[in-house]
Amino acid sequence: MTNEQIQVVTIAGNDSDGSAGMPADLHSFFMRHVYGMGILTAAVSGNSYGIEAAQVMPAEFIAQQFATLAKDFKIRAAKTGMLADATVINVVADCYEKYDFGPLVVDPVIITKHGAMLLEEEAYQTFRRRLLPLATVLTPNFFEAQKLTGLELATDEQIMTAARQLQAAGAKNVMIKGRHDDEHQREVRDFVLTATGESFWLAEPYVKTDHVNGTGDSLSAVIAAELAKGQTPAAAIRLAKKFVHTAIAQPIAVGHKFGPINHWATADLK
Repeated sequence: MTNEQIQVVTIAGNDSDGSAGMPADLHSFFMRHVYGMGILTAAVSGNSYGIEAAQVMPAEFIAQQFATLAKDFKIRAAKTGMLADATVINVVADCYEKYDFGPLVVDPVIITKHGAMLLEEEAYQTFRRRLLPLATVLTPNFFEAQKLTGLELATDEQIMTAARQLQAAGAKNVMIKGRHDDEHQREVRDFVLTATGESFWLAEPYVKTDHVNGTGDSLSAVIAAELAKGQTPAAAIRLAKKFVHTAIAQPIAVGHKFGPINHWATADLK
């Protein structure tokens, strides 16, 4: 087959309301003109008010999805999302090491943007040991970066030190996402440290809205899409930052409480 469409895969959970997880990843892949596939790790029953039930996929089924896709497709990049427990993390790491799915973007999904822990301690330790060293790009939020490094990130210097520490732990490129939980803040600042030693800050105006579901998922998905196209990690990260800000700044009316970002708003983004 000539001129084969660029193919990428998300390894993540499905949110039934479409706002986050695999649906947000697939929306992002579509808007960046890559063909998106999915390896399902879990499923949640939720709406804009919250999650009411969850189901983790069996390890054997997760492994079979990897094997089935590898038999047929040339996947050029992958990303991880919700990996619910140590068993899931181990099977994902095993399969990623076994099959060539290109560079890996790891969205930790350890702690929420409000600071609530999502993984049990055993799963967290497994994540640190197995998945973090596989990351081409690691995209922790502020609280996840604090947890992963054990540092208090109160200053720019502490954030830069944390990025260096995460890189030393095995992640090739690191993007520490800035806090966005203060309605009085004026901007959201992220710090990036690349494998080449380049470092920079990215900032966009803070938008006060309840429609931010799927922001982290979409950011990491866009990075994966751009890496699959051959972009450098720095270029992929810069574009992903613009993508999510654009999608947040032009909200859509879906749900009655916490809603999704607007992927359609990014159609003209270069």
